[in-house]
Amino acid sequence: MYHSFTEMSVWKNAMKVAETIHHMTDQLPKKEDYGFTSQIRRAALSISANVAEAFGREHTADKINFYYYSRGSVTETQSHREYGLRVKYITENGFELINAELIKIYNELNKIIKTLKNS
Repeated sequence: MYHSFTEMSVWKNAMKVAETIHHMTDQLPKKEDYGFTSQIRRAALSISANVAEAFGREHTADKINFYYYSRGSVTETQSHREYGLRVKYITENGFELINAELIKIYNELNKIIKTLKNS
């Protein structure tokens, strides 16, 4: 049993992705500050934020919903990442690094959701 959401591997992995994306987008053109840069950073940060919110919820149905929101933020981040690759804001290497982590987080969230649904 976890005492804090910060002990959860899914939260830790999500936070690493948000940090990685923040650093990867540091050198993007200023014109993207309120566009792509903001969008992908917010989507990535939303993954860990929704895990934290789910942790703080008392009712199982609420917890499950926030884990679903987190999973939705994973796929939103994947979509932004794809765009970043296509317009050459993200390198192929960076793309693969983020992709592997996002898939891992998505699978972790599915396990949590399944466990909660079966409890």
